[in-house]
Amino acid sequence: MIRIAKNPKPLATLTHQFLQRFNVSGTAKGKSKLKAGQPLKRSKISTKKGKGGAPMDDSLPKGGRVSDEKQKLYEQCLNAPTPVRHLTPKERAREAEREKMGLISKERQREMENLKKGGRKAMGVPDEPMIMGTPGLDLITLGLVDADKIPKYELTVEDGRRLAKEYSRVLMRKHRARQAAETNLLRMKKEAIEALPEKLKEAAMIPDLTPFPANRLMASLTPPIEGYIEKVKEATKKSNAKQKLR
Repeated sequence: MIRIAKNPKPLATLTHQFLQRFNVSGTAKGKSKLKAGQPLKRSKISTKKGKGGAPMDDSLPKGGRVSDEKQKLYEQCLNAPTPVRHLTPKERAREAEREKMGLISKERQREMENLKKGGRKAMGVPDEPMIMGTPGLDLITLGLVDADKIPKYELTVEDGRRLAKEYSRVLMRKHRARQAAETNLLRMKKEAIEALPEKLKEAAMIPDLTPFPANRLMASLTPPIEGYIEKVKEATKKSNAKQKLR
């Protein structure tokens, strides 16, 4: 005998799984509908302040806020006055007239206080010239140049302008001589190319893009100073010995 088994309960089809079973509002949950033309509101984060004016712990994170002390330090650094002011003759004359009327600016008052304290030394500007370069390896410290024999130039404004004009004339002469030399070189190059036969002329018109040789020598226009390298080596040995002792 053949027995026919009963079919189980019908399974939910795929289309039934994708059907919407409940009604859903048009907006997100917990938010009302926005009216037309209404501006959006930004969410604000409320910060809890210490009760009773108790000081806050510095170890706690402040959420990116800058303390009052740091803010004052930033403002002082940004608004710091310069130790030496540069004024044009017109501004100096105007400041002198204001002083006669009893009007003194804060910058001028600060300059007067610095002059009372000690002038250049109070502002940290030394009277002696500062040595540039590595300490202990300059020409004066090594004894190759006498500091007393270095000429000191004290120029007025008129002398500076006169020297600047003369130097501009020298530069103009050099520029014109260089232009004339380059023009002659180009003319001679064109004449040499025109004198070549056709095959060599075609090859000469192609630019040569190969790099320059890498074995470039040092500048040898000035004569070497006698004993300079030996003294530099001795100074480096002394500095290395001092660093080892530290």
